[in-house]
Amino acid sequence: MIDYRIDRGSGVPAYVQIIEQTERALRMGTLQVGDKLPTAREVVAATAINPNTVLRAYRDLEQAGLVELRRGLGTFVTRSLARPGSEDDSPLRQEVTGWVARARTAGLERADVLALVTAVLDAHDNEQDSGIPGDRDRKKEEDA
Repeated sequence: MIDYRIDRGSGVPAYVQIIEQTERALRMGTLQVGDKLPTAREVVAATAINPNTVLRAYRDLEQAGLVELRRGLGTFVTRSLARPGSEDDSPLRQEVTGWVARARTAGLERADVLALVTAVLDAHDNEQDSGIPGDRDRKKEEDA
């Protein structure tokens, strides 16, 4: 089961936060195919947001093919986003866990850690794109 947390000060709409948290849980294997999402009523009780906000998030997740609404039964996960290395016991996850602990000990806050990881990922992606002739053009064609 997933417990949604809404950060009202983030500037990110609540329904987007629900979608992002669900996708993250699917990537990390916290949610698996067949798992039931909390009802809109349960999410409202835990977060004090409008029920329509929860329903919008669930509809968007359904349109993305990640969940299925079963009338009278609830909303169920239909697809996983988990990749190798994201499991709790994977060596890669253990390395990241250690790195995050060192970053926090060094005084970095959550936003600092996220900014650092995003910058490194962006730099890595740019290196990958520029390292393969025609890769950017091929990516543009795939996106079109």
